[in-house]
Amino acid sequence: MTLKKTRLWVLLAAFAAAPAFAQNIAVVNGTPIPKARVDALVEQLVHQGQQDSPQLQAAVREELINREILMQEAARRGIPNRPDVKAQVAVAQQTVVLRALIEDFVKNNQPTDAEVKARYDTLVKDAGGKEYHLHHILVDNEQQAQDLIAKIKAGASFEDLAKQYSKDPGSGKNGGDLDWSDPKAYVPEFAAAAEKLQKGQMTDTPVHTQFGWHIIRLDDTRDITPPPLEQVRAQIVQQIQQEKLQAFEENLRKNAKVQ
Repeated sequence: MTLKKTRLWVLLAAFAAAPAFAQNIAVVNGTPIPKARVDALVEQLVHQGQQDSPQLQAAVREELINREILMQEAARRGIPNRPDVKAQVAVAQQTVVLRALIEDFVKNNQPTDAEVKARYDTLVKDAGGKEYHLHHILVDNEQQAQDLIAKIKAGASFEDLAKQYSKDPGSGKNGGDLDWSDPKAYVPEFAAAAEKLQKGQMTDTPVHTQFGWHIIRLDDTRDITPPPLEQVRAQIVQQIQQEKLQAFEENLRKNAKVQ
């Protein structure tokens, strides 16, 4: 009767221990490796672009077993107790905790649709203006630029002269075509001259910039058309998140007692 009871208690104990054992992927020299460690490493690798699969799980298991074996050897040699190692471990631990704090803050402080729309409207307003379609010829000296202006006024092709004489490697081969752009994208002297032109007009005198002497022609203008909200929503959300996080950090620093 006693033997039967003993076997029953052994079976019950084994049954009770089974779920705990199932949470470990291996036991190395008596030290268990919890499955949660595998899950954490797999999640990290997936985040870096790898595909979760049985092969990845198996590779992670082997890696963690090897790490545990090496850690046990390091502990045997007293390496974890070295001051330099302790300092590095503290920094690494701090990095992990702070990353989790930031992720938690961002998760719980997502921009509302109203915030995103308001920021989009502000960006659209600030970006208001016109784009210019310009052609130009860039040469090294003022006299050459004046001579080319005279030739164009006499009937020579602006595009042909640009291909022949322009020092701008990007636009010269295309007849001086600068395509559509905001004049603010150019150096101030160039932009100021371009903005004074009427459609189809060319500068009467060469325009001097740090790059040389320009002859500029305005082909057309058009209103700047902003991209639709959904096309830039992700960038706006990220911008607002960064601003909220920065404000959060600044507020904590302001209220911290630093001696």
